[in-house]
Amino acid sequence: MSTVDPQLLASWLSARSIARGLPAPVPDRGGLRVDTGQPDELRRYVFAGADAGITELAREINQPKVFIKMCGRPSLLQARVTPRWELQPDAYLMIKDAGRNPVPSLPSGFWMQVATEGHTTTARIFAEDDTLAASGYAVEYEGVFAFDRIATEAQHQRQGLGAALMAALGTAQQSQAAQRVLVATEQGRELYTTLGWRVLSPYSTVTLPDD
Repeated sequence: MSTVDPQLLASWLSARSIARGLPAPVPDRGGLRVDTGQPDELRRYVFAGADAGITELAREINQPKVFIKMCGRPSLLQARVTPRWELQPDAYLMIKDAGRNPVPSLPSGFWMQVATEGHTTTARIFAEDDTLAASGYAVEYEGVFAFDRIATEAQHQRQGLGAALMAALGTAQQSQAAQRVLVATEQGRELYTTLGWRVLSPYSTVTLPDD
């Protein structure tokens, strides 16, 4: 019952791990597991669709800070888990075909720094006082070009910084055959849609309450 190509999902998740310095995903119960080991997230399981392995995991896991994520509507994920699991805010797996977009000019006083190290490209935009205004990462890996942690500080939003950041990161893409992929929040989806991205699937998440 996959809603997305499992190979695309695996390549994106691998790229995300590279961008964040996390362990590579490993197959587990029909999905993929990443042992994130972070204070706010011990582990995540990611599924391409409403797999039976989700139900198995949901019955076994008893600790908070473990996330089950699935490509598909939140209601489909909820139907696979026990009632104690709580839905998290909506998110979306989005894709875009490659293409070299010109990097828009930044508003007066802002400047950008772009650097590539290994697979990972980092872009940062600074304000006039040299404080960080926006930042993001991109990784090209196994046929995908993944954008990760695209963020603009609240006081600098709605000035076109996000679009400039995305375009600058996109210039690092080597293979024009690579599929561009990202996961967006509800708010982010609006921005990315204006930049030519489309929703491939809802990206739903549950976790146990942190009592």
